[in-house]
This record gives sequence, C-alpha cells and structure tokens, in this order.
Amino acid sequence: MNKTLTKANIVETIYEETGKNRLDVKNAVEKLLEIMKAAIKKDHALLISGFGKFECYGKSSRRGRNPQTEEAITLPPRKVIVFRLSRKFRAELNPKE
Repeated sequence: MNKTLTKANIVETIYEETGKNRLDVKNAVEKLLEIMKAAIKKDHALLISGFGKFECYGKSSRRGRNPQTEEAITLPPRKVIVFRLSRKFRAELNPKE
C-alpha cells in the first residue's frame, strides 16, 4: 500500500535534514503553500521547473443526473486544477530501458 506524503511529513523531513527550528520549518512550508495557492488563484497557473505545471480552468455548467432518483439536474459551473508533469520529471519516472 502506498503511503501519502503529508504536509506534516514534509515539515518533519526538512526539520531532520536541516536541523532548523521545527516551528520555523512549519511556517516556511505554510507560507510556500500560501504563495502557490495565491499564484493559481491570480494567474490560473503555477510552473515549477523540473517538476510540473498546475493549471486552473473553468468548467461550464453541464447536465447530470441524481443516481438515486435518476432525476436530471444541471451541475453548476466550477473551477478545476490539473497537474502536468514536466518532461524532465516524466523521464525520471519512466527511464528508458
């Protein structure tokens, strides 16, 4: 079973590898995530070289149905975020044999 990397795991790893104050590391990670969220909200995209790109785009309203009653409904418009791997990271994940 795969273990999910959490924010707490990230803070703990940075703390162990740098020896910095745990609270300072936690605050730095929180600030980084705030900056990332603000960039996506403002620019609708966040590019991290060598890692990938997060993009936000709007989906228009669409028809759907309630699976319990089979009643047709209209789903409201919403925003979604997609992530695309960089070519470099994709090559690291899928090395040529």
